[in-house]
Amino acid sequence: MSDQKGKLIVLAIGGNSLIKDAAHKSIPDQYQAILQTCRHIAGLVKQGYRVVITHGNGPQVGFILRRSELAAHELHLVPLDSCGADTQGAIGYQLQMAMYNVMQDWPSRIPVATVVTQVLVDQDDPAFANPTKPIGSFMEEAMAIERREKEGWHVVEDAGRGFRRVVASPCPKEIIEIDAIRRLVDEGFVVVAVGGGGIPVVRKEDGTLVGAEAVIDKDLASSLLARDLQADMLIISTAVEKAYLNYGKPGQKPLDRITVEEARRYIAEKHFAPGSMLPKIQAMLEFLDAGGELAIITDPANLTRAVAGETGTWLVR
Repeated sequence: MSDQKGKLIVLAIGGNSLIKDAAHKSIPDQYQAILQTCRHIAGLVKQGYRVVITHGNGPQVGFILRRSELAAHELHLVPLDSCGADTQGAIGYQLQMAMYNVMQDWPSRIPVATVVTQVLVDQDDPAFANPTKPIGSFMEEAMAIERREKEGWHVVEDAGRGFRRVVASPCPKEIIEIDAIRRLVDEGFVVVAVGGGGIPVVRKEDGTLVGAEAVIDKDLASSLLARDLQADMLIISTAVEKAYLNYGKPGQKPLDRITVEEARRYIAEKHFAPGSMLPKIQAMLEFLDAGGELAIITDPANLTRAVAGETGTWLVR
């Protein structure tokens, strides 16, 4: 690629950047995982890129909900929108600390700031009538019925393993704090925003906002953020170095560079798994359709190599 100095990247980091495996879930473990990822992010910043970081929060929200359930005999339950806000602050704090520490020996540190971000969804989104996103822990049937009656939860039986709460996953429509994010970017900050897809809120008839019991797909929200900021690149960092055709099957094929037309054909041929690679490809297509220059899928360790065109999956118009 040509000189990229000053170009703006929206970088979505996935759960593998926060929790490496089942044996490393503690807060210190999460920080060490984030520190590793931030070393790679700092490599992009050092090259002159402006970077906005988004992140997942699924496991962390699950931890808060589980603690809330265990303490329900003594303390109030934590609403889902508050869980999102809590995790945005906590993960943002770790990203800020890690970036600060990684830049310790630089002549001057780039300032890093987290924006606790609300994302507007449509209260008439069909997803609210058909909640499908499982969250929290498994419950016995009696507990599930009690939560449904007392808290208004939607609950479903999950493959004989017990009952789980399910919530809506509506489409993101508007980033409420976009002006604050834009100003920080313009002032030279590395910004952490739209964590976990953003805190879902709906706008009432009188114009006020209220939190919604929902989970927004972080990649779709990251794509919306990239479009709003008119970013040059959207990078979705995940557990694999590249996207694949026939992933996990005989004859799987890595994708190096594909066009939007090829990506749509692969979607129609069902090469990308729902809830995994499919929303990532869809988010990238939305970004490019709106005028974005380049979208990339890769893993954290290969961020700088992927931007240089040496690896990763490039999606281009």
